[in-house]
Amino acid sequence: MKILMIIPLIPNTSMSGGQTRWFNIIKFMSKNHDITLLTLIKDDSEKKFIKPLEKYCKSVRVFHRPKSPWTIRNLLLTALGPFPLLVIRNFSWSVRSAVKEELKKNKYDLIHGEAFYVMPHIPKSRVPNIMVEQTIEYQVYKHYVDNEVPWFLKPILMIDVIKLRFWELYYWKKTDRLVAVAPEDKKVMQKLIPGIPVDVIPNGVDSKHYLAKKVEKKKPPRVMYGVTNFEWLQNLEAANELVDEVWPLIHEKDKSVKLWIVGRKIPARIVAMAGTRDDIEVTESIPDARDAYLGASVMVAAIRSSGGSRLKVLEAMAAGLPIVSTPNGVAGLDVVDGKHVLVSNDREGLARLAIKVIRDSNLARRIGKNAEEFVQDNFDWRAIVKLHDKIYEETIERTKREYK
Repeated sequence: MKILMIIPLIPNTSMSGGQTRWFNIIKFMSKNHDITLLTLIKDDSEKKFIKPLEKYCKSVRVFHRPKSPWTIRNLLLTALGPFPLLVIRNFSWSVRSAVKEELKKNKYDLIHGEAFYVMPHIPKSRVPNIMVEQTIEYQVYKHYVDNEVPWFLKPILMIDVIKLRFWELYYWKKTDRLVAVAPEDKKVMQKLIPGIPVDVIPNGVDSKHYLAKKVEKKKPPRVMYGVTNFEWLQNLEAANELVDEVWPLIHEKDKSVKLWIVGRKIPARIVAMAGTRDDIEVTESIPDARDAYLGASVMVAAIRSSGGSRLKVLEAMAAGLPIVSTPNGVAGLDVVDGKHVLVSNDREGLARLAIKVIRDSNLARRIGKNAEEFVQDNFDWRAIVKLHDKIYEETIERTKREYK
């Protein structure tokens, strides 16, 4: 098929879980489909990701968006207009013009949009479209406002949450086919928009990639969280809980163990703590994520927000790294507590299980091996990308019937 794909952030494997997902979808789908990609970048430093994409895409067209969401233009348009900041920040008239141009010049079988906020770029057309939601955005932002924002700012920011919810549901209803990443998100979507079918295409992992490298475990043992982008609210929240509430309990029991925070945009306060303490270290923008997953002794995912499926958790499992997690941290993966992962919903339980893994090498080996095999059997990209084909075919056929 000839696919026009619109993605809000440039796909690559070194910036965020969502961008890693998009890169792998393109990589493995390109074997059977011709893909033209339209995507956004914040600055010219991201142009280095174009060349790897050109190996898999017929064409890659890149457009700019503001480096910071907090521009005067964005804030004014958000305050005075109907759209939330997320839509304003990621909308580009150049992209909209490019979509019109592509549809006029080329005969596409389908438009594939990632995230509801790319949908304003798509004009009315007889070319069918699908929309994939990695998470339910308004719920993520509402959770942030409810739990992190000072009380006097809540009323102002809740206005943006209400607008976010309205437009998210609006585009769910407008697309020809709606796709979620996690079964839990599908249930929420179907409750919010009864009668509209929702498919699920989960996150995946290139299993062979994580088996192709050998790395010595770091000594002393590392309790790790990452490899991730800490600009995302869920990751920032999880890191804060780990550092402030879980890690002190672990360190109290074993002074030799270190906490290792790995990823991009690590919070400044955590970086500062690592600069003055021997028990915490940080690695910003690690060149190869496998060095973290294979070098750590246990990953603690104190994730509280719901929505999406956790690519960082799948990657760690593929590398055989034991996971200690909240229920939300492994939601949608169908893992078994005590077999593939260890689960607790409170800080004391997370700390106790992390210490248990560090001290019991047989337990660590068993959980890690089970997780590795589970990911190979259920979440390898080679199988997951095939789920697109049926959805594509059914969407195209249904649109053809509607226009007859």
